Formats: sequence, structure tokens, C-alpha cells
Amino acid sequence: AEFERGEHKVSISSFRSDVDVGEKAASKLFEGYNPDVIDFLRRCDTEEQAEEIIRYLERRGEISGEYASRLMKQLKEKGVRSFGPKKEDDYYLKKAYGL
Repeated sequence: AEFERGEHKVSISSFRSDVDVGEKAASKLFEGYNPDVIDFLRRCDTEEQAEEIIRYLERRGEISGEYASRLMKQLKEKGVRSFGPKKEDDYYLKKAYGL
């Protein structure tokens, strides 16, 4: 009844009748994507977790000491959410499938 009255509408941007084709198309959205330090920080719940991530990536040489210092300063002054909203579990899966 709600659909008949036009109260609720859903836009459909594409349609695939073959599940395998749909799976491949959705998985290509993040194909070759490597998360960066900000992606990791956005998964943190606490400042302590964020500090650990920054130190770990600096130790591994994945970020410079200078960049690590800037990140730590931002973390101390503005908090962990200053890097963006928290990325919940299955963030990329939900984005890929439009959930």
C-alpha cells in the first residue's frame, strides 16, 4: 500500500542477474586500495589505541617521524575523532555493497 501511494521509494542504480558478475563488480570498488594511517586511526576507540598505531607505523617506517609527531600533536590537542568518524566493523564491505 505504501509503495502504491508513492510514500516510500528506492532508487536502483544497477541490476545484475548473475551473482558472480555482481560480486566481482562490488569487490572491485576497493581493489588495490591500501588503508593509510588515518584509516587505521579511524578504527580506534581510545587515544591509547591511536598512539599505539602511530608508534607502530613509525617503527615500521610506514610513516616518517615528522608525520608521526604531527599526528600525535593532533591526537593530544583534538582527540581521536579529529581524524574522522569511527569506521565500524565491515566498513569497506558495507561501502562496496551500499549497505
